[in-house]
Amino acid sequence: MTIAFIPVRGGSKGIPGKNIKSFMGKPLIYWVMTELQNTQSIDKIILATDSDDIKRVALSFSLSKVEIFDRKDENAQDHSSTESVMIEYISSKDLQKDDCLMLVQATSPLTTKDHFSEALELFETKQYDSVLSCARVKRFFWNKDGKPENYDYKSRPRRQDFKGALLENGALYINTVGNIIENLNRLSGKIGIYEMPEYTAVEIDEEEDWIVAESIMRKHVVKKTVLKPVKLFVTDVDGVLTDAGMYYSETGNEFKKFNTHDGMAFQILRESGIKTAIVTSEDTNIVSKRASKLKVDYLFQGKKHNGKLSVVKDICEKEGISLDEVAYIGDDINCFELLSSVGYAACPANAVEKIKNIPNIIQLNKNGGEGVVREFISFLGY
Repeated sequence: MTIAFIPVRGGSKGIPGKNIKSFMGKPLIYWVMTELQNTQSIDKIILATDSDDIKRVALSFSLSKVEIFDRKDENAQDHSSTESVMIEYISSKDLQKDDCLMLVQATSPLTTKDHFSEALELFETKQYDSVLSCARVKRFFWNKDGKPENYDYKSRPRRQDFKGALLENGALYINTVGNIIENLNRLSGKIGIYEMPEYTAVEIDEEEDWIVAESIMRKHVVKKTVLKPVKLFVTDVDGVLTDAGMYYSETGNEFKKFNTHDGMAFQILRESGIKTAIVTSEDTNIVSKRASKLKVDYLFQGKKHNGKLSVVKDICEKEGISLDEVAYIGDDINCFELLSSVGYAACPANAVEKIKNIPNIIQLNKNGGEGVVREFISFLGY
C-alpha cells in the first residue's frame, strides 16, 4: 500500500492559518491534496491535524482517498518534529513494514501529480532505501569565512554551464514503514534524489514567500489545471461588481460604485473570444448602463435563486455549450444553485459562508467591488 501523509498544524506562527488561507483562490492544502487524489499510485491520503477548521475545509473537497488523523497535542507544538507525528500515526495503525509512506508538505503547492508519480516510480525501482525531492539551484554559495562553497571565483562559470547545487525543497520524502520505525527518521539507508524544477525551491513560510509562490503558480501550474476551456463568463452585480453598498443622494437617487479593473476584465474576455453575461436579482437602469459600457453579450435582471441557473442554461443552449464551460462568480445565497452547477465557480473574499462552503469553489482574495472579477479571470489564465 502507498500512503501519502500530510502533517498540518492549526498554530502556524509565520502566516497565521496558512494551511487553509486562500492561495490562488483555493485553501492552500487544496493543491497538494487534489494532486495526490489524481495520482493513480496513491492508495490513501492521510491528513494529520489538530485543527477542527482544517478538518472541515479538507473534508469539503470531497476527495475519496482522504482520511483525517487526529494528531495528539504533544505532537502539534512549535517544537514538535514531523517524525513524531509520523511515528504516532504508524504506531496507531496496522501497517505492513513494506508499505510505502510518502511525506508531503502542504506548503509546497507547486508539486503536481506528475512529480508524485515520478518520485514513486524512482523509489519503486528499489535502487534506493528512501527518496527525497530536491531542486537544482544555480546560485553561488559562500561560507562565513569568505570562501566559495560550490565554484571557483577565479574562473566564474556561465550560468548555462554551471551545474549548480541540489537544494532540499521539502516537497516530498518517501520511505517504507519499516525503515521509519527502525530509524525514527523520514530518510534512511541509500538515499535517492528526485530532481524537481528550479521554481519548486520556493517554500511558503513568510508573507513574501506567498506572493512569490502565487506568481510562480500562475506561470507554471494553474493554466495546466484548467482542463476545459471557458466559453461563457457570467457575473453577479451587487457584492461582486460592486461593494454591495447602497448609496443614495438627498433626492433619493441611487448610486453604485464599479471598479475599472473589472471593466478591463470584460475587455480581455471579449478579445479572447469568450461570451459574457451579467445575471442579477436587481433591476436598475444603473446596471443596464454599466452592461452597455462593458459590451456584455447578455444582461438579465430580476433573476432570483433558481432563475439564475435557468437563464444560464438557456444561454448555453443558444450558444451550443455546456455548463462545464461556464465560469460564474457570485457572493450570496441567491447564487448558490448556479455556482454549484458551473464548471468554474468563484466568490469574493467577503462572500457569505454558505457560498464559501460550496465544494471546489474558488475563494478569491479580493472583496466585491475591489477588482475581484479581474482576479478571477487572471486565475483562469486570461
